[in-house]
Amino acid sequence: MRTYLYCEAGFVEKPNWQPNCWINVVCPDEGDFQFLLNELGVPESFLRDIADTDERPRTETEDNWLLTIIRIPMQSPQNGIPFTTVPIGIITNNEITISVCYHHTEIIPDFISYTRRKNLIVRNKFDLILRLIYSSAVWFLKYLKQINNDVTSAEKELERSIRNEDLLRLMKLQKTLVYFNTSIRGNEIMIGKLKSIFQEPEYLDEELMEDVITELRQAYNTVNIYSDILTGTMDAFASIISNNVNTIMKRMTSISIILMVPTLIASFYGMNVDIHLDTIPHAFAIIVLSSVFLSALAFVIFKRIKWF
Repeated sequence: MRTYLYCEAGFVEKPNWQPNCWINVVCPDEGDFQFLLNELGVPESFLRDIADTDERPRTETEDNWLLTIIRIPMQSPQNGIPFTTVPIGIITNNEITISVCYHHTEIIPDFISYTRRKNLIVRNKFDLILRLIYSSAVWFLKYLKQINNDVTSAEKELERSIRNEDLLRLMKLQKTLVYFNTSIRGNEIMIGKLKSIFQEPEYLDEELMEDVITELRQAYNTVNIYSDILTGTMDAFASIISNNVNTIMKRMTSISIILMVPTLIASFYGMNVDIHLDTIPHAFAIIVLSSVFLSALAFVIFKRIKWF
C-alpha cells in the first residue's frame, strides 16, 4: 500500500504523485513494485535489500539514487519476543523521496500525525531522514519503558515462585535489548555518514541534527542500563536457584541418613544369628524404640548444624 504525502503544515495525503512529495510504501504488493520499478525507475536491488529483515543501517548509491536504511522498533508477538527491529529504506534522488517498509509499524503513522499536530515543515529529504531517525529513537525509549515494566513484573513473580516461564520471559526481554542496542548504535553511526553526503548548507540543520544525536544517545544509554540491570537480575536468580538446589540436596541427604538408622538396626536383627534378646518379653518394642531414639538424635544433630 502506498500513499502520497506532501508537506504543507505537516504531511497531507494527496490522491496522486507529484514532484517533491513523499511516497510512503508499507507492505508493498505487486502494483506497488510495478509503480516503483517501471514508473519511477527505482533500482530493484534497493527493494531486495530493504526486504532483508537482518539488513543493517547503511547507505548505498546507484546512478542518481541514494538508499538509506535505518532500523526501527516494532511490537512482535512471534516466538514470545515482545519487541524487535526491522529495516526501513528511504530512497531519494533529486525530486523523489520514497520510504519502503515491509512491516506494519506504529512509527510512520505517528510521525505523520505529529507533523500535522505541530504544523511541522520538512524542508528537504535530509530533514525527513533525520526526523524519521528521531522518531525511531522516541519509540525506542517508549518501548524500553514497557520492557522495564515487564522486567519489574517478572521479578515480582520470581520472588514468589521461581518458574521456568518467568526465567524464559526475562531471557526474551534480554534478547530484545540486544536487538535494540545494535539497531540504535547502527542508526547513530548513520548520522555521520549522512552528514558527509548532505554537506550543502541548504540541507544541514545543526540544531535538528544535535537533537537527533542526543535522543539516540539517550536511547543507547537507557538500553545499556536496562541490559545491565537485567543481566544482574538473571545472575542473582541463577544464584538463588543454585542455592535452593543445594539446600534441597542437604535436606534429602539428612533424611536419607535418618532413615538409614532404623534400616540398619532392622538389618542387624534380621540376620539368621543369635541376637541374645529372644528371652526378653518386649524385645521388639525395645528395638523399635532404640531405632526411633537414634533417628531423633540424628535429626537433632542435623538441626544443630543447620542441615534442615
